[in-house]
Amino acid sequence: MALELRPNCEYCDKDLPAGAQDAMICSYECTFCVDCVGRLRDVCPNCGGGFAPRPIRPVGEWRPGLSLATRPASTARVHLSYSGEEIAALSDRLAHIPPARR
Repeated sequence: MALELRPNCEYCDKDLPAGAQDAMICSYECTFCVDCVGRLRDVCPNCGGGFAPRPIRPVGEWRPGLSLATRPASTARVHLSYSGEEIAALSDRLAHIPPARR
């Protein structure tokens, strides 16, 4: 199963196309821009995990069936369902704990 390449930052709604080098994801594929990850203090507001750079899916088909053309990025925009206060409270609670220990 391929990663779901979400088209936007779930916090600020910045466009993050499949080749965006500033897209970050958590282990549940929640997607944020690098600027928002900094504001969130590396705490995913959905699951509490940390973030890693989102991989870039190859545009060219180097192996049969494996490319952006055959497995395109999602077009469904995703937005947070938590208030700013709830997001800040979770970040405050977890930011001092390294992601590997959360």
